[in-house]
Amino acid sequence: MNIRIFLPVVFVLALLIGAGGMFAYLSVSDNQEAAPQENTSEQASAESDDNSSSQGSSESTENTESNGSEPDDDQIQRAMEMILDTYLEDVDEQQLIEGAISGMIETLDDPFSDFMNESTAEEFMNSLESSFEGIGAEVSMTEGRVTIVAPFRDSPAEDAGLRPNDQIIEIDGEDIEGLSLYDAVLKIRGEKGTTVTLTIDRPGMSDPMDVDVVRDEIPVETVYGDIVEQDGLSVGVLEIRSFSENTAERFEEELGELESEGIDGLMIDVRGNPGGYLQSVEDIGDLIIPGGETVVQIEDRDGDRTRHVSNLEEEKDYPIIGLINEGSASASEILAAALHEAGGYDVVGTTTFGKGTVQQTMPMEDGSQLKLTLFRWLTSDGNDINEEGVSPTVEVEQPDYFYSTPIDAEEPLVLDMFSEHVESAQEMLTGLGYDTDRTDGYFDETTEDAVRSFQEDEGLDASGEINEETADAIQERIIESVQDQENDLQYQEALDLLLEQA
Repeated sequence: MNIRIFLPVVFVLALLIGAGGMFAYLSVSDNQEAAPQENTSEQASAESDDNSSSQGSSESTENTESNGSEPDDDQIQRAMEMILDTYLEDVDEQQLIEGAISGMIETLDDPFSDFMNESTAEEFMNSLESSFEGIGAEVSMTEGRVTIVAPFRDSPAEDAGLRPNDQIIEIDGEDIEGLSLYDAVLKIRGEKGTTVTLTIDRPGMSDPMDVDVVRDEIPVETVYGDIVEQDGLSVGVLEIRSFSENTAERFEEELGELESEGIDGLMIDVRGNPGGYLQSVEDIGDLIIPGGETVVQIEDRDGDRTRHVSNLEEEKDYPIIGLINEGSASASEILAAALHEAGGYDVVGTTTFGKGTVQQTMPMEDGSQLKLTLFRWLTSDGNDINEEGVSPTVEVEQPDYFYSTPIDAEEPLVLDMFSEHVESAQEMLTGLGYDTDRTDGYFDETTEDAVRSFQEDEGLDASGEINEETADAIQERIIESVQDQENDLQYQEALDLLLEQA
């Protein structure tokens, strides 16, 4: 294996599709990364590296010749002609071609490789503007199902209770089996203020559930900075919500402001961050990872690696801690691993998503696009985290109610009922300080008393039953509680560690 040390050149496209590009805005996963970009954006291929394109096409030609694939090409052509000439019904030739391409992509069994026909690609590209209206989540195609990679922080998707690994089986009551990832995303997106109903199959749940999500404008700002004063010390907090084209620049600006005010420690929060541009996280690595240390390694199909080495001239004189969770994917995982392996810093939270591949989006002559996995990325120490994730050095779970499933009270929840929705209500009420004595889903008298107490405090009809009005009120209070940093156990642990290390 050859190992070459140099700063990788960014080439080819980028589809702002959530970790790959489709933030929604829906994000189609970090997965739309350009090579070595971790994204795929709407930028034209005129910005791509000519060597990348030419190498790819020459390799393809060599493989065609060496494998003797001409007969296969003839076979495909003959099959199409037979269908066009003899099939009972009229068939659209272009649909046959697109179906053949989609079939080839499906055989890869890769949730991050995909095909967009011309109309889908054009519609998708037009939707990738400086602002977005949608639900705020990143999705990928996993085993033929549209799957949530991560809802964005403070997004409609997060507020509605969507979680990583939720599988979408219907959109507004329409079965989406067989629909492409991009077509599904375009159905989920929509005008601010409108509602989309997603039917979700969630691991651990016995039955699918409907989740109503009110679309909103998804902020384009990716970096937020703050200073927390505690015990006479100043802790800087930088939250990165995605890795877009200007994220590294914004990170540098915010970090500079924090340092100018004087900080005794720095917390970098990438929880719920679905990823983005590889170049962006490499540039951020140059700002915080000690000089000479490897930020990330990129491995091609032949096993050859390139390493991005930090060029930071002076190591930071304050401690740094990263915050991660199961919604941290791709570029977020690169940064988290680099903080620990290359920087020697602690990482607090839960194991990340586990997306360790890099995609490149390539335009075809007719305007359609192929998005293919071309690279594997490895951590600073050369570890492959794909489907494994990055483990925290300090594991901290959030309270149970942070993960509660939305309450469906279309049919009121009443005494002696047993269901998963009762279980969710019990978890939420317990989290809000109303003692239910149990969270097993059985609606007993203690649960009824807790519901009645909540209703009295909220000025609702104190029936002790959970109708839609009560369910909505419980969930509104839960959202407020989740967004309160005092209840964020991961944040509080990271803050305590920084104060100890400062």
